[in-house]
Amino acid sequence: MTPAPPQPPGAPRASAAAALADVAALGPFFTLTVGGPDAGWHPVADTYARGAADLVARTADRYGTAELRIGASLVQFGHASRLWSPVLACALLHGVVPDLDGLQRADDGPALRLPAAAGRPAPAASRLPEVLYDAVVTRHLEPFAAGLRVKVAPGLLYGNAASALVGAAAALRAARPALGDPLTRLAEDLLGTGRLAGTGRLTGPAPSFRRRSCCLYYRVPGGGKCGDCSLHP
Repeated sequence: MTPAPPQPPGAPRASAAAALADVAALGPFFTLTVGGPDAGWHPVADTYARGAADLVARTADRYGTAELRIGASLVQFGHASRLWSPVLACALLHGVVPDLDGLQRADDGPALRLPAAAGRPAPAASRLPEVLYDAVVTRHLEPFAAGLRVKVAPGLLYGNAASALVGAAAALRAARPALGDPLTRLAEDLLGTGRLAGTGRLTGPAPSFRRRSCCLYYRVPGGGKCGDCSLHP
C-alpha cells in the first residue's frame, strides 16, 4: 500500500475520523475511541495532574511489586505507545495529524478517547518530526512526567518514550511494509529531537533500537530484560 499524500489545507474533519478508523484496525495500541457516550471518560489532563496514581498503583499490584516507580514506568510506557501508534499511522498512511488536545482516558483503565475526530494536514517531511514531537511529547508526555508523584528518572521516562516510538514504528512497518525507509527515517529524526535525543540509537531497519536506560521491568517478579534494554551485554 502506498502512503496517502498529505491532505490539502482545510481538510474536513471527516478525513481525521476516517484516518483514525482505518488505523484502529492495525491493533489495540493504534486505537483511539472516537465519539460515543461521555460517561466513563475523563480529560487525560486530570490523569496527568493526579500523577496517574490509580493506574500506577493498579499496575504495581498486578505485577506483584511494591515499587511504585516500576508501576509508573510501565504505565508511562504504555501511554506513550497509545499516543505514538495512531499519530504515526495517521500521519504516514493518511497525511493527517490527529488533534489530541481534547484527549480523554477511561475511568477504569488506560484506553484513550477523543470526543470528536479532528486533525490537520501533515506538513512536509522536513517539518513532520517537530510537529509529531509537539503533539506527543510536548503536549502529553511532558505533562505526564511533571505530574508523577513517584520519583522516576527523566532519562528512564524519555527512554520509554523513545522505545515506545520505535515499537510503534516497527509494528506499523510490519503491517504496512511499503512504508519502508520513510518510516525508519522519521523514527530516526524523532530520536534526534528534544528530550528524545540521546535516549538510544537505531540498530536495524525493522526498525530496532538499543536504549540507554531501563524501564525496570526486570525488577518485577518473573520479569526480564526487554529486547532493547541497556542492561544487555
